[in-house]
Amino acid sequence: MNFTGNSKALILVHRSMEEVKVNENVNVMLTPEFYTLKKEPLPVQYAYQAKRIVPSLFEGLLDESKHYDYMVWKEDEQWVCIAYDLEMITVFLEQKGFNLEHIAKLFFAQQSAALFVAPLLLDTDKALLSLEDDIAVIPQNVLGDEISTPLVFDNSFTPKKGVTLQSVYGSILSVKQTAILASIFISLCVIFLIEGSRYSENSKAIEAQMEELLEAYPSLSSQYTRESIVSKYKTIDTVERKKREIIKDVSGMIFKGVSLNSFEMDEKRFSAEFVCKDVQVLNRVKALAKQKRFKTGNASGTYSLKIEGVL
Repeated sequence: MNFTGNSKALILVHRSMEEVKVNENVNVMLTPEFYTLKKEPLPVQYAYQAKRIVPSLFEGLLDESKHYDYMVWKEDEQWVCIAYDLEMITVFLEQKGFNLEHIAKLFFAQQSAALFVAPLLLDTDKALLSLEDDIAVIPQNVLGDEISTPLVFDNSFTPKKGVTLQSVYGSILSVKQTAILASIFISLCVIFLIEGSRYSENSKAIEAQMEELLEAYPSLSSQYTRESIVSKYKTIDTVERKKREIIKDVSGMIFKGVSLNSFEMDEKRFSAEFVCKDVQVLNRVKALAKQKRFKTGNASGTYSLKIEGVL
């Protein structure tokens, strides 16, 4: 099948249909084989209110292992409610040759019930018929003379409201997966807000402590004073780090066959004297000292080595 023209073609989808080939965007109408129908008078005024109640109307009628979506609209004093499994529908459409990207809208035969004024033949055995304003699939052998004037199905059956497939927008997630991800993101958002609130409270507490400190020591309110204090303690911290680094390096030169004879350190320089058991160990210690860019020299005693450096 190949559909052309300005308006989108409307294709009737039923269980016994043959495979199709669609090269352009089309609309699809589903027979009652793909949905469950209920009509109920509900004490609501708007469709979004009815949609909240609809799942409870289908309790015991649907397969609980599947996920269902719902469409509702009002006719006279009743609400027409349709439950459908979108995943099952899309799988069937793909099996019949549809490319989901070419399906613009899904419709349900019940939406055009008023137009089914005569039987619509589906295959050699079944027909689509409106029975007291409810669309049903029935055997042709019960129709009798009515089958002599079958209905012609065309674009005039297209309703105003339909279901848009996620695949049109390139979605790779099902409705159920989307709902799960949405709940996860909402939970993360709540956690973020809670942590943000705690951070804000801690920040305010720190700010209050700072205000108290500035009141007790007015000199700290001067930016110059604060920068001088920061600079002073930053220098002290740098020296202390360098001292710890040198101690760590010197400790790394003490291994089997090496003993530390003396170690001295002040604010500017350090020196250490090692005693080694033989010349091989002595050369190894020298090599380690050169790697750290320390100055080496001979010390008193055989196989002794002195290293020096600045902080």
